[in-house]
Amino acid sequence: MTESKEPHLLKEPREGVPDVIDTLKDFDAAVERFANAEGPVAADAERASGFRYGHDDWLVQFKREGAGIALFDCMALKEAGADWSDFNDAVRGEDWIIHDSLQDLPGFFDLGMRPDAVFDTEVAARLLGDTRFGLAAVTAKYLGLVLAKEHSAADWSYRPLPRDWRNYAALDVEVLIELRSRLLAELKAQGKEEWAREEFSYLRQEGLQARKPHLEPWRRVSHITSLSHDPRALAVVRSLWTARDDWARRLDISPSLLLSDAAMIEAGQRKPRNLRSFNAIRSLNQRVRMHTGGEQDKMFERYAPLQRQVRPSVWREAILEALALPQSELPVTTPRPAHEEGNAPRSMKYWREHHPERFARLQAAKAVLVQIGEDTRTPVEVLLKPQILRNLCWADPVPDDVAEFLTSQGARNWQVSLIAESVSRVMM
Repeated sequence: MTESKEPHLLKEPREGVPDVIDTLKDFDAAVERFANAEGPVAADAERASGFRYGHDDWLVQFKREGAGIALFDCMALKEAGADWSDFNDAVRGEDWIIHDSLQDLPGFFDLGMRPDAVFDTEVAARLLGDTRFGLAAVTAKYLGLVLAKEHSAADWSYRPLPRDWRNYAALDVEVLIELRSRLLAELKAQGKEEWAREEFSYLRQEGLQARKPHLEPWRRVSHITSLSHDPRALAVVRSLWTARDDWARRLDISPSLLLSDAAMIEAGQRKPRNLRSFNAIRSLNQRVRMHTGGEQDKMFERYAPLQRQVRPSVWREAILEALALPQSELPVTTPRPAHEEGNAPRSMKYWREHHPERFARLQAAKAVLVQIGEDTRTPVEVLLKPQILRNLCWADPVPDDVAEFLTSQGARNWQVSLIAESVSRVMM
């Protein structure tokens, strides 16, 4: 394949910037256009996660040859009673072309969309051995195009959407159909089309599952490991996180706009027990202000009235509740080790120092994958998920049937057939 040396900028969709579809009448008309067209469907979605609570889609965009680009206002259409099963029927049996599909499929699922098949342009690029697989890099390499990308972090819940935002959203699907054709041709040339189809089928199945809640979501607070030896500090963070999440859900605002992770960590470290020590922590007493130096600043300021509804006393009460907990109700300092949850540990130091035989087995298996990766021009992490390889080498005794073990762990058929025999030889 010949790469374009000088990608040129695509500023707008070839057929112009579309309006947003937010009425049932326009929705039905768009569905009819897509039903009368042919071929795969380019798909993408925009969220407002940095501004609103949750990960709902506020805008979804589609393109199909003969139907053009459609920008759907998810919330307005939901209120109007739009039935996405009509759209599903209109494009029945065709690929939905999505870049990084696991980001968008859960939101599509929540809205009622059910793609029959998926073509993930990011996964295709990874299978082809590309080391840069963001949409911008992939379109530049395979199509010689650079897309205008100025509004990726915009507040997509804002209405009406400015023209340049609509232009950005439309460009996300403008070239996906052509990109799929180029990637598919290259997959066929490398003998990887069936690999890709298995991956796409797996992604579709995973993406259309209901989201699984994290057992202890408060442990995702940034830098919480700095408190890993202080259960009382962890209790403060847990209490603040719970209060923040409750208010964020109630006000439909991003939790980070009510209280920063850094503020919670500082509160856990300092444990303010009286009003004076509480007031000394400025981040607990001031409204969160976001400064990016760009147009986002104005977007964040629209949420100031909501931010002001949450008084500092909310955080003080949450802290005092945590400080009053008996020792028996404090969180454990560290979650259960991964290997106790069914997965092998990640720390190579732990493997090397405590389980040298397993470590040697893992290193030998890794060497095999590296060789297969070089022979097939496929990244090692694409050949097999690293956690699956760790689980295999951690197992005691070594599985008699490596292929069966890999399959039970979620490896696809193409992966198993490609690596199982070679890995088995070095495992025994």
